[in-house]
Amino acid sequence: MVPPSFQHRYKLFNGAQAMAEFQDRALKCVDCGSDFVFTAGEQHFFHDKNFKNEPKRCKTCKTKRQGSGGGFAKTETMTTCSQCGRETTVPFKPTQGRPVYCRECFLSRKAAGLSTSAAAG
Repeated sequence: MVPPSFQHRYKLFNGAQAMAEFQDRALKCVDCGSDFVFTAGEQHFFHDKNFKNEPKRCKTCKTKRQGSGGGFAKTETMTTCSQCGRETTVPFKPTQGRPVYCRECFLSRKAAGLSTSAAAG
């Protein structure tokens, strides 16, 4: 570890910031509690991107968290197709007054060049 009084010597190297300014640091994951390394390269990246906060999670927990949809769940709603009347699920919450189509009807309308607004109006 470079003492603070000598850090200024490491900051400039041929007119540019050197990697010696950053050193690997051990951090604790907020999810699993394990220690992980915040590398000098990662710190340099965070500095370049002007990120203000250090990482809070180890790579394993970060990957798990990102894989779960990023904090929001996909909506699946049961509804009736406006064209054929079959029960279907759609990946959104339908808006009242707008037609909702099952996959088959939607694709056939799309192939025919019909828009959903043409049927509503």
